[in-house]
Amino acid sequence: MLTATADIAMLEKPAPRQVVFLSEIIGALSYALDLTEGLPPGHCLRACWIGMQIAVEIGLDEQALSDTFFTILLKDAGCSSNAARIYDLYAHDDLALKAQFAMVDNQSLIQLARFVWANVAPMAPIREKLTRLANLAVNSGELQNEVVHARCERGASIAKRMGFNDNVAEGINSLPEHWNGKGRPNHLRGKEIPIQSRIALLAQVAEIFFTVGGPAHALHEVFHRSGSWFDPGLVRSLSMIAGKPGFWSTLKSPNLERLVMSLEPESHAMELNDRQIDVIAEAFAEVIDSKSPFTSGHSDRVSIFVDAIAAELGLNAQRRQTLRRIALLHDIGKLGVSNAILDKPGKLTEEEWTRVKLHPVYSKNILERISIFAEFANVAGSHHERLDGKGYPNGVDQKDISLETRIITAADIFDALTADRPYRKAMSQAEALAIMEKDRGVAIDSACLDALKRALGACPSNRRVATA
Repeated sequence: MLTATADIAMLEKPAPRQVVFLSEIIGALSYALDLTEGLPPGHCLRACWIGMQIAVEIGLDEQALSDTFFTILLKDAGCSSNAARIYDLYAHDDLALKAQFAMVDNQSLIQLARFVWANVAPMAPIREKLTRLANLAVNSGELQNEVVHARCERGASIAKRMGFNDNVAEGINSLPEHWNGKGRPNHLRGKEIPIQSRIALLAQVAEIFFTVGGPAHALHEVFHRSGSWFDPGLVRSLSMIAGKPGFWSTLKSPNLERLVMSLEPESHAMELNDRQIDVIAEAFAEVIDSKSPFTSGHSDRVSIFVDAIAAELGLNAQRRQTLRRIALLHDIGKLGVSNAILDKPGKLTEEEWTRVKLHPVYSKNILERISIFAEFANVAGSHHERLDGKGYPNGVDQKDISLETRIITAADIFDALTADRPYRKAMSQAEALAIMEKDRGVAIDSACLDALKRALGACPSNRRVATA
């Protein structure tokens, strides 16, 4: 069995600083946004390829190209904030619902009615279904505004928090606006809509229908919505470049991510310092925790508990910084789990539990795309493993569980027990620690549990480390 002392000795040697560019992190994290929209992996990257080809074709300058590049990659940054509300309104899997709605022309009453009828409380008794339908019909405009505003405002806020300029924030905020003024959130019309928003919406829809039915299907939908959803001039530009060799085939290239990253204007490429990396991790933790009211603040608190444990164990400043970042992002894979599961008050079915157990796999897959996190992606992917080998997703035992993972596991369990959940109220610190004691050496590392207790002992008993 590995010991805390032995592991710490191996971790003390500082690693050379890696060069990290903003585009690399945002491009990789865009896969998380694909998850929460229920779209196939790489959607944002494919949309970015399409959108940037249009932006170059119409002759945007380098600043506008940079703004468009990041607007498209971050267009769904606020999408987790309306997931719980959508589930509440429809009583249906929010991921499946969002994926289907992405193909609906919401200016067509027939398409919209069919979508609502098929997706409102599909498994509920007819009386409940009709009640929900009536609520949606009577309050349609108000509810649409509520859901869209939540998404747009949160997305713009997160972009600003990351340090992006007003153009990117406004591009995200205005993504659902339509050329004819019938979009949301502010019913902008024509060229009142920022150019990066017009390009992003067109690229998004073209990508979705390309993935479903190929180039002809994508162009059919784009032309059908020209003048209503889309700027006709941008549609003409897309039709011109769509016939160029490699335009569509690149979307299926195994090198797509590298090709998309090459589209960022070189003069605007930004190398990140440590504080900027921390801010991006903190902002994406907000995206993660916005998915469910029961996870609000979870990632931030886990990062604080992790740092407290690491400090008690004597880890150096560099290792503690890395662990805080991984802790902030450890649950990023939960964006791919439906709120029908996350917010369910009762026992999960076997199928639902299987879907939950995929979230650390998603976390690992996303984080290993980022050079500075790749070495530690398995820490996030293993935070539900147990020392006795009865954890998930891989059922590994203590010999294959690193100290970093053990630290995050202890912090994660403690916060989960001391926070409200759909099926129970929050426990006190004493109750949580008593339960954790039963899993000492079985699911939870003894040294990490003792370190957590020491850290908590330094705080008043009625306060949490997170608020100390």
